[in-house]
Amino acid sequence: MNLPSPRRILGRGSYGETVRIGHILRSETVGGALLLAATIIALIWANSPLADGYFALRDFRIGPEAWHLNLSLGGWASDGLLAIFFFVAGLELKREFVAGDLRNPARAVVPIAAAVGGVIVPAVLFALVNLTQGPAILKGWAIPTATDIAFALAVLAVISTHLPTALRTFLLTLAVVDDLIAIAIIAVFYPGELHLSFLAIAALPLLAFTWLVQKRIHAWYLLLPLAFTTWALVHASGIHATVAGVLLGFAVPVLRSAKRGGPEAGPGLAEHFEHLVRPISAGVAVPLFAFFSAGVALGGLSGLKSAFTDSVALGIVLALVAGKFIGVFGATWLVTSTTKAKLDDGLAWIDVAGLALLAGVGFTVSLLISELSFGDESPHYSHAKVAILAGSVLAALLAAVVLRSRNRHYRKLAELETVDNDGDGIPDVYRQD
Repeated sequence: MNLPSPRRILGRGSYGETVRIGHILRSETVGGALLLAATIIALIWANSPLADGYFALRDFRIGPEAWHLNLSLGGWASDGLLAIFFFVAGLELKREFVAGDLRNPARAVVPIAAAVGGVIVPAVLFALVNLTQGPAILKGWAIPTATDIAFALAVLAVISTHLPTALRTFLLTLAVVDDLIAIAIIAVFYPGELHLSFLAIAALPLLAFTWLVQKRIHAWYLLLPLAFTTWALVHASGIHATVAGVLLGFAVPVLRSAKRGGPEAGPGLAEHFEHLVRPISAGVAVPLFAFFSAGVALGGLSGLKSAFTDSVALGIVLALVAGKFIGVFGATWLVTSTTKAKLDDGLAWIDVAGLALLAGVGFTVSLLISELSFGDESPHYSHAKVAILAGSVLAALLAAVVLRSRNRHYRKLAELETVDNDGDGIPDVYRQD
């Protein structure tokens, strides 16, 4: 009697999806390199004899006060440029749920569980470390919950690892779900002073934008003014303006409109916008945000000592390094063991461990949430920045050790994924899958 083979997890997926993900990861890897460069420049400048110039530039205000948009350059970066990042996140989220891996419950359950575990465990660890510090400190519970895919991919590029397609897909899907959770956290737990009238008015340009994109109209001179107006009104409403980017991304159709009433098929406007906007997000918006947010005056050894005697910093480092690992690895193992599934051929649990450590690289969204938690005048905000950098670097180094030890095996898998004996343009392993 032939017994059914156990369900496999962390598989490659389709060849078309692999090609699409490869394109995304290349953009994010370049963006990650720029992100690292911007962070290093900001840190050096903020701790140099010319530091006053950096902080004067960051705090320089520009914009119309009447529209609640007289913001510092740092504020424009966190509220404005990051809205572009979240717009791309909204596009990617919708695509994953409509046409990507997340539309298939069997394939979606593991990365979703891993992302949820990677949010819950770090939040709990941070709260335990700061349990006696009062509600003002506990507001920072969400800081270590985010994974920065661009930073993580920059780490992979630096250590020159040939991570297999299945692991890269898993990492990207986990980060997409992680972004969705981060968006919900920001919207629900970190609102400003709410002005519901502005929020109600914001629905009008958002509906107009939605109607146009649903009609497959993509004229920039129509869509950009509507998008900016939506963003400005959401910003004035007290809800963090990056939420507007997500809502605009969700409005864009994923699938191409079929002719004559048939079913929709093929890439749609969301993929078109993603190709246009992702390079701007990864190459300009996120690095500039990092430049204005990562610059913190360390104050030498005494300043570092002060930072790491703050329970906020200790909680963030512990949560990023240990919490993310326990949450991602533990949730993946739990789902696999309870469903009697097994890892795909060629993969081992040490590979999952390496990715779980890499998920502890939290940067862009972590910096944003730390600002929302404490405000830029609080010493805890500076200490949180130091901890985010330290925790991310430590997690990256540990992940590099684990993943680099498997690089010879990864090279063999990468070679296997290029063999095309029948010459049809699709590697043979994808035909077998």
